[in-house]
Amino acid sequence: MNNINPTGPTTGETPAPAPPPANPQHPAKKPSRSGGCLPWAIGLSVLLAIFAIWKFPSFKAQAELGSAYAARVGCSCRYVQGRSLESCQSDFEPGMEMVSLGEDPATKTVTGSVPLLASRSARYAGESGCLLRPDN
Repeated sequence: MNNINPTGPTTGETPAPAPPPANPQHPAKKPSRSGGCLPWAIGLSVLLAIFAIWKFPSFKAQAELGSAYAARVGCSCRYVQGRSLESCQSDFEPGMEMVSLGEDPATKTVTGSVPLLASRSARYAGESGCLLRPDN
């Protein structure tokens, strides 16, 4: 017997206690090397926020343009052609699904709006057709 570091009753050392048995209801978790998903989610959220801030002026300008176009086309459709406001939305260009129309029959005004970004109105002016109102 050539033990360099023997343990047991001959050396006076006591053997190390045995590890406790594994609990089948609570399996042991392996430590993660990457720290989990939270750092990745935070990083992605920061990048998305930076992108949204960078692109916001462009989104706002497109919303203004789209709402003005929708108000003008909707007003002409409704008061020049005499169609219903619902049928006027079929005249919109592709990509204008977020623009909605509203009407004020008393003033013959149609409002095009993009939620939370822009809203423009056009008023029927008789033989001149529909005119965009100044920025509201």
